[in-house]
Amino acid sequence: MPESYDVVIVGAGLAGLTAGLIGARIGLNVVVVDQGATGGQVLNVEKIENYPGFPEGIAGFDLGPLVMDQAAAAGASFEMDSVKRLEISGDERIVHCEGSVFNTRAVILAHGSTLRWLGIAGEQEFLGKGVSQCASCDAAFFVGKDVAVIGGGDSALDEAAVLTDHAANVLVVHRGAAFSAQQSAIGRLAERSNASTLFGTEVVSINGTDNVSSITLRQNGSTREEPIAGVFVFVGLEPNTAWLRDVVDLDSAGHIVTDLHLQTSVPGVFAAGDIRQGSARLLAAAVGDGATAAVNAFRYLKGA
Repeated sequence: MPESYDVVIVGAGLAGLTAGLIGARIGLNVVVVDQGATGGQVLNVEKIENYPGFPEGIAGFDLGPLVMDQAAAAGASFEMDSVKRLEISGDERIVHCEGSVFNTRAVILAHGSTLRWLGIAGEQEFLGKGVSQCASCDAAFFVGKDVAVIGGGDSALDEAAVLTDHAANVLVVHRGAAFSAQQSAIGRLAERSNASTLFGTEVVSINGTDNVSSITLRQNGSTREEPIAGVFVFVGLEPNTAWLRDVVDLDSAGHIVTDLHLQTSVPGVFAAGDIRQGSARLLAAAVGDGATAAVNAFRYLKGA
């Protein structure tokens, strides 16, 4: 039989966990549903330095469980399941998961985004054999070796800085003319003597036999091969909204369109974090979204 809750929160990243914490504290019966470990993408971040209250930084794998414990202590429930479909039936919102069904009147969509891939030859073939999207997870495999980081945003530069503590040399390849990352990340990488940068350059393919041995680069119309043992890809995020395409309004990039109250085109369905259009894509902003969505879900349920 379907389980009933005041609010069903899809996603256990920092936005979803905060929504669960605030929702429970203001008296709502809430459940947070996610198919993976609580904490979301922050679990792979070795050191978060732009989150308020932690001037020395905090590891993502510490922060995520802390917020989960706080939400659970407030009364939030947690279910590990994969959400498949959102059904709208009058005032009811029915969340269909792989192993369960939840009835509710309010839903908060906070299941975030996944890291994009380049879509080039060798990328998927060498996944786990030299290709990665987590420096803190895999840096130890490349001690004393040369690696490349693809991308020019905050994640790319933060991960490159982590890799400089392990790899012999770190080459950052960015197709743009300048980094889009925050100045603090740019400055931190500039201090690393074993890091170098190629602007205006694309990676055409990732090459090797059993493991990665090189990448093919294109710059100013010409190509060349660069010997590399590892490739770390950080070229943006893809919102996890394919299953919502016919349910709520999405923008051209797949982000959920919301109003000022973080409500979607469907009354009672809210969105929080980098899954929504206009998100600042910062951890502090995701937490703020989660709190805002929970408060507005409460007001919606009370008819305010």
